[in-house]
Amino acid sequence: MPNRRRPGRRRAPLPGLVPRGHHIPAPAWHEAGARVATVQTVQGPIEGEDLGTVLIHEHVRFRDDAVARQWPVAYDREEELSEALEAVRAAAERGVRTICDATVMFGGRDVRFMHRVSQETDVQIVASTGIYTYDYLPHYFVNRDVDAMAELFVGDIERGVQGTDIKAAFLKCAADEPGLTEGVEKVHRAVARASNRTGAPIMAHSRPASGTGPKQVDIFEEEGVDLARVQIAHTGDTDDLDYIESLLSRGVFIGMDRYGLDMFLPTDRRNATVAELLRRGHADRMFLSQDFCATIDWYPPEAEEMFTSQGLVREDWSMTLVFDEVIPALCEEGALTDD
Repeated sequence: MPNRRRPGRRRAPLPGLVPRGHHIPAPAWHEAGARVATVQTVQGPIEGEDLGTVLIHEHVRFRDDAVARQWPVAYDREEELSEALEAVRAAAERGVRTICDATVMFGGRDVRFMHRVSQETDVQIVASTGIYTYDYLPHYFVNRDVDAMAELFVGDIERGVQGTDIKAAFLKCAADEPGLTEGVEKVHRAVARASNRTGAPIMAHSRPASGTGPKQVDIFEEEGVDLARVQIAHTGDTDDLDYIESLLSRGVFIGMDRYGLDMFLPTDRRNATVAELLRRGHADRMFLSQDFCATIDWYPPEAEEMFTSQGLVREDWSMTLVFDEVIPALCEEGALTDD
């Protein structure tokens, strides 16, 4: 798809979308306003100043752990790799230097795959640890306490993931339509305790339509987490400014990070919300991204085609949509400047 960023227009220094030479914390919401010395990537630690332009929430591949392990014949690894390389290279052409990959358990996290993509594209990929579930937990975790789960997350951060020396740099949990169920709360508390032990920041998938964000923040607060290390992802799925600012008032960061998924909120309403938040002075508390999956196994191809034909998912959903359309549109209406 064409790059429609206007020549000569410099991207405004938004968190998660920052021109080279500008400071951002790492992984961007790690310590608000503080320069971070090093950041763990799948190819090893880098200096914080070398992060460059960052996409804060993307997936180089997303698939079911159990299905992929039991029936690998259902997956075409070479096609998955090809799609991942194409997506990441396109982002690199727009100036992206670093991608935070929010794939954890139940999303098919594979740090070796991430490492290969990073090597072949020369884009830095930051891996995460945690559990992406809306309700279910395996018996292994049901019958063990929160601290046992937290210990595994700490190991990923301090020692390495999946038997490698590749270390995770942030923590991921999720709450969706079922709400803060017993299992989901357990994951949140484990993530919180791992953050307290390691200093790693937290990215929490949320569902504004179910009002999960404030409840998630409540748990982190109860566990003593520094809320400046928390990002409530998918806050941009709503244009309820009262809801959004109620989260910001707690001291967390927010993700305006599902551009292209119009099933949750159309692009024009996302842009209007971001523009108003910028006018209200929240530029340093939010991130633009797409939550793009280079490949995802949730639906068969015919369902994906239906989503695009019905306007639920944009045909140009990708790791480049914010560069090709969103930022130029925000600049055009004066919401972003060269400041």
